[in-house]
Amino acid sequence: MKLDKLVYGLMTAGLMAAALPVQAQTAKDFEEMRAELKALRAELNALKQERAAAAPAPTAELQARVEAVELKQADAVVGGDIGGGFRLPGSETSIRVYGFAEANLIKDFKGTAPGDNFTNVMEQPIGDVYRAKKSVLTAETSRFGFETSTPTSLGAFATKVEADFYAYGSDNRNRLRLRHAYGEYAGWLIGQTWSTFMDLDNLPETVDFNGPPGGTFRRPTQIRYTYNNPQLAKFQFALENPSDGATRPNLVLRADKGFDWGGLNARLMSHQQRDASTGLSKTGTGFGFGGSYKLTGSMTLMAQYTQMDGDGDGAYLIGANYPVDDGGTLRLDKAKGFVVGVSNTFNDKLRGTMVYGRTRSSFDIADAYAIATGLDAGNKSVSQLHANLYYMPIKNVELGAELIWGKRKTYDRQSGDLSRLNLQARYSFN
Repeated sequence: MKLDKLVYGLMTAGLMAAALPVQAQTAKDFEEMRAELKALRAELNALKQERAAAAPAPTAELQARVEAVELKQADAVVGGDIGGGFRLPGSETSIRVYGFAEANLIKDFKGTAPGDNFTNVMEQPIGDVYRAKKSVLTAETSRFGFETSTPTSLGAFATKVEADFYAYGSDNRNRLRLRHAYGEYAGWLIGQTWSTFMDLDNLPETVDFNGPPGGTFRRPTQIRYTYNNPQLAKFQFALENPSDGATRPNLVLRADKGFDWGGLNARLMSHQQRDASTGLSKTGTGFGFGGSYKLTGSMTLMAQYTQMDGDGDGAYLIGANYPVDDGGTLRLDKAKGFVVGVSNTFNDKLRGTMVYGRTRSSFDIADAYAIATGLDAGNKSVSQLHANLYYMPIKNVELGAELIWGKRKTYDRQSGDLSRLNLQARYSFN
């Protein structure tokens, strides 16, 4: 009978939805199953009306089983959206809470810049100007956050909020600081997160919180659109919050392509640098390339190159000099930087990385930019080498150790050296 076949169809659809692995579910699968169940229920209701006089209505038990099928189907999808998450009661939204408590012990073998607990080779003291070797114990880089995912007809609607205690603008940085806060849906991202120009995929891991110069390290508020064609590449377009004083947002274009052996990316940007006090402004450009290559099953080579005309907040190219007002002319540094690193996972408890980063100004001692900046203040080059190991004695506990060497050279060829040890203990949850 047609009604019996329909009931069996409903039962089969429900069993299939419940049996599918959670990890295999997608928002598209969810919508397809929901649409199928909706159609079957509509057909069932129509048949019940047609046969009301000739046959008994489906039992309450059958109705309950249909509802259970739909509930299991929703649970399977939502529960798989975020690993380690849980479903919010009464909704299709899953949420994951995560974070870690972290403590760092830092010992300088040579005096370093007093303005930051972590490396700041761009302001490394020259000669013996500042030789107070310091030791620091801090837990201010501890962080927490949560992310959510809700399935829709166009894919998951995701949100993320994350904070740490490394706030700027105070000698005591143990204050809450926003790191990420955004929503993402159907290819659009709006909010604060890593810059689209930042090559996070090819930034090797360091124990030091700041990491090496030579790359981008910025989290601006932005509007980003992503178009992903697996056969071609992933393309991104973004408008990002500019440096202080600028009258227009930064424009970033990016393309990424993954391969079995690693991946490649190319990045372009246009940005405005402006002195709010004088009204002087100038447009700068930047571009970069990055990639990774799997040397072995456990070892990966990562590298990135960035070139930037001016950088008003020192974050689009770490180590570049700031714009300078030269008697009514706004001059921008032209800098080039690169980061290269090799990481290796020795076993499930031990991993390590070697990282070198360098930024170099294209100007020299006789150039107008160098003279306007100050030959003893502007940096001709900055470089830094990191060598680290991470050990995981038990689940969710990581112990890190890193040796760091750095060098700063000014336009007038003075230099300052950095060397330190950074030890770290991290206790993660979820």
